[in-house]
Amino acid sequence: MTEKIRGSFPASKDSGIDYDWDIAGEVREMEKIDVRANSKTSRKKVIGLDDLLSDYYKEKDKLNEREAKRAKTRKSYYSDEDEDSTVAKLSDCVDKCQEKIGLVSGEDEIYLWGLPVFGKQKTGPSLIHFELENCSLLQSFMSNELNSLVDLNIDKGEVFLESLLLNGWLLNLVYSCSSVEKSIATWTFNLMLYSSKEVLRTSTVDFWCEILSPKKEIKINWLPKYSELQRALLIYGYLLDSPSNSSCNTEMFHEDFDCWGPPQNIRAWIKYVAACFQVRNTYSIFSTSEAEELLVVIICLFLDRQLLGLSVILYECMLSAISFFTDCEWNWSCQRIAKSIACRVPRDVNSIRILESISGVDARSKHLRSMVAFQILHTCFDNQDTEGEEILRRLVSINVKDKNCDLFKMYVYLVLIENWLLYNYMLEDKPVIFELWSVLLRNCSCQITSTDLRSYASKVRSKASYLLQGTGNK
Repeated sequence: MTEKIRGSFPASKDSGIDYDWDIAGEVREMEKIDVRANSKTSRKKVIGLDDLLSDYYKEKDKLNEREAKRAKTRKSYYSDEDEDSTVAKLSDCVDKCQEKIGLVSGEDEIYLWGLPVFGKQKTGPSLIHFELENCSLLQSFMSNELNSLVDLNIDKGEVFLESLLLNGWLLNLVYSCSSVEKSIATWTFNLMLYSSKEVLRTSTVDFWCEILSPKKEIKINWLPKYSELQRALLIYGYLLDSPSNSSCNTEMFHEDFDCWGPPQNIRAWIKYVAACFQVRNTYSIFSTSEAEELLVVIICLFLDRQLLGLSVILYECMLSAISFFTDCEWNWSCQRIAKSIACRVPRDVNSIRILESISGVDARSKHLRSMVAFQILHTCFDNQDTEGEEILRRLVSINVKDKNCDLFKMYVYLVLIENWLLYNYMLEDKPVIFELWSVLLRNCSCQITSTDLRSYASKVRSKASYLLQGTGNK
């Protein structure tokens, strides 16, 4: 075909191919047809690429537009002009969140029990006893043949007696003599209550517990009385001698902190008092009224959080004090003790702590717990209602759904009434009291919803629901 081409002609404006004008007509026609076909195919291919390029640029424009919007948003967020307003909005949001969290977690604002029972301590009596040099026990020991071995100097008599006390020989000498002189008794008693040395306090309290025990009858020429123990409490800085002192708090401890708080000798004091309660049939140490006052002091000591480590010996001392009274004395003494405690204990969570402390399982402990609960409940209403029935009616009339209702006080009331009714068998013939009690429990368990966010709402509702199950009422 190329041999027949003599010249060239443009097939189109864009083509540079020339063909022979003298070629046969058929060949020219075929060439023209091929050229047209090729031209159509090229045009189709060009149109397809244009579409692809158009789509590509459109997508690219969209991406650029979105990126520009994001950049504009970031620029707007971090702009100095809007920074103050953004911080303010964020702070407001945080405050609202904290407020809501506070409502939800209102139960975390639990009141802690605790009352400072001891204040500023005073200076105790002198522990130097010159009369020890003339005591017969020391003189007899000096005249003994053993003195030549130890070469005792009369000027060091008290030091020598301390060594006898620490190693237990003083107690053996007392057993051998079957008596305790006044000088020895006063010396050891003062060491027990006022010495700053732990080893002396421990040895002297063990000494007194041994000579007071009924293992062997010993003549004690001087016995400390209630006034001596009361004097020790005053030196210790005891604050609850009168009801007016029950409102003291830890804010008063702002200077001379080392002189405040429970004394080191309080452990020995408690152990000695417990020993005295146990020997009523052997020694006449306390009167009934004095024993009542000491029992009040012992129970009030449970309120001092710094004395938690002494809970065991406090509990044992309390049981000894309760068993001190005769059956005829107990009914009247129990009522007076309960009234005295109620006047000294704040009407808050400390009253619950007091009831938990009287945890004996014997009949007298349960009776005392019931009486203390009722007397505290009585003081909560300013002693206006003398009957428990009237107190219950006033509590039933309280609208627990009211947002102004103090649910913390209601919780304290529930605990007080629970202990009053649970351990008072004299109320079994008064069904109206238990009916009112059931109504109060239903009000607290049904009218307070599970979504109530008030402080102590869930505690009151749960407590009432639990107690309601025990009453047998649906």
